Amino acid sequence: MLVIPVQPSPYDVWAAEETLKLVEEATVHKDSLKSVFAINRKIVNTAIGRDVEEALNRYPVPILATHIHQGVSFAESALGGLIVSETDPKSMAAQEIRTLTEELIAFYGKKDGSIPE
Repeated sequence: MLVIPVQPSPYDVWAAEETLKLVEEATVHKDSLKSVFAINRKIVNTAIGRDVEEALNRYPVPILATHIHQGVSFAESALGGLIVSETDPKSMAAQEIRTLTEELIAFYGKKDGSIPE
């Protein structure tokens, strides 16, 4: 399984195309390879944050419903060599990571490569 993180920026969306070319090459060796976009570092209430999903829809790869928002708790956790669920398990950041993890597990188990509802 390949999770392709994409930040809400034109550069990341453009780079996604090149990444997908590499994924296509890899499927020659492993045809069961599943890939999915994960929107990361999304800034709340911004146009670019809303538009990134629309821009990624032009590619033939599903987009996870869970988006990880930019938050200081990620940086603060990293400073201590920890993850957000260790430093603040009740935070929005920790909840987003748990939800993303659950979605990835469900996605991996789907045979048709669709995003579970």
